[in-house]
Amino acid sequence: MTASDFRSLDRDEIQKLIPHRDPFLWLDRVVEMNDSRIHAQKLVDQDLDVFRGHYPAFPVLPGVLQCEAAFQAGAVLIAQFMDSETKDVPVVTRLNNVQFRKMVQPGQTLDIEVTLTEKLANAYFLQGKVSVDGKVTVRLEFACSLAKTS
Repeated sequence: MTASDFRSLDRDEIQKLIPHRDPFLWLDRVVEMNDSRIHAQKLVDQDLDVFRGHYPAFPVLPGVLQCEAAFQAGAVLIAQFMDSETKDVPVVTRLNNVQFRKMVQPGQTLDIEVTLTEKLANAYFLQGKVSVDGKVTVRLEFACSLAKTS
């Protein structure tokens, strides 16, 4: 796939590329993608079940779920390198240099950007940034490798 022939992906198309499903799918759409970078989005719906227990009087999206959104975006990015017949899935094997910068609350939209910095055999090294309204909420570095599912 080249940048010139990319079109956005909706949830149904994302679900063809990664195994995540509700209530743990943290991507609504992929806005842009090329061989080394992906930009995805997720609306943080006020009705998400997580808000019933994570500071109910002051709902905040946990930072770990923002990281998970970046991991899932990375999995979509990696999927373009995988044989469509394989049942392997990318799993996170390392998480480094995580910086939580700003809280995310219901009604906001996450902009999730992940860049592939290196690929060695079946290991992928990535950098992620999550932001809301142009302000960074989380920065992270992570690695994934392919795991056999059968």
